Amino acid sequence: MAAATSSRTQGVTGTQGAEAAGGVVDAAVAPPASKLSPELFPGAASVSGVAAGLSREARIAALAELRQRVLQCVKCPHLAATRKNVVFGVGSPEAELVFVGEAPGVDEDEQGEPFVGAAGQLLTKIIQAMGFTREQVYIANILKCRPDTPGQTSGNRKPTPTEMATCFPWLREQLLLIRPKVIVALGATAVEGLLGKSTVGITRLRGQWQQWEGIPVMPTYHPAYLLRNQSLVEKRKVWEDMLQVLERLGRPITERQRNYFTRAGTERT
Repeated sequence: MAAATSSRTQGVTGTQGAEAAGGVVDAAVAPPASKLSPELFPGAASVSGVAAGLSREARIAALAELRQRVLQCVKCPHLAATRKNVVFGVGSPEAELVFVGEAPGVDEDEQGEPFVGAAGQLLTKIIQAMGFTREQVYIANILKCRPDTPGQTSGNRKPTPTEMATCFPWLREQLLLIRPKVIVALGATAVEGLLGKSTVGITRLRGQWQQWEGIPVMPTYHPAYLLRNQSLVEKRKVWEDMLQVLERLGRPITERQRNYFTRAGTERT
């Protein structure tokens, strides 16, 4: 990928990584949220090893402890002041597939759950067409708070690079705890937040496997794009990306699934 090399994808060693790894499994030694480094969990290899050894119960407990820290986060004062709810993430702590979006919208801010609006309903249909339920996968965003829109009563805005860099450590910790087999990055902003800014647009990047901390990442269009563009061709592009994901996961694919969003197939959304 022709992307800028980011500290998000580069592991470092030393005491900082060791302290972060301890924070995953032991809430008692976790640093308070106000003291968390922007490079929280830089030691990817050691942290992933710890996460891989956790029982389901320990993983659930670690995610619950992380959620409590995120709920108290005020690192972006302007977002903390305007949010109604922190949108932490939802799904299975042992999910083999994680979907990452950019930020909560109005509906997500109201309900405290990612992807519950119109785009979220479409994402749910995509997940179901793949043979999963929402409860079997994990869904999160680069940002845990809805980006504020000063002077606007509705609508959303793209997160700033500073907001994404500030909030990313929370998602990093989630992903290293869950350690999925595949991550799907929904849209250009999610790709930038996860992998770093790319010189290649999402149109060329989608469908091309990337990596984050050794985990395969599939960039694809955001469901909101498909709501704006109802073309069968664009829907098929996203579905082809999901077929690649299913193949990477070793999941069975029916002939009917292979033909979704083709003229001979059955539309699912």
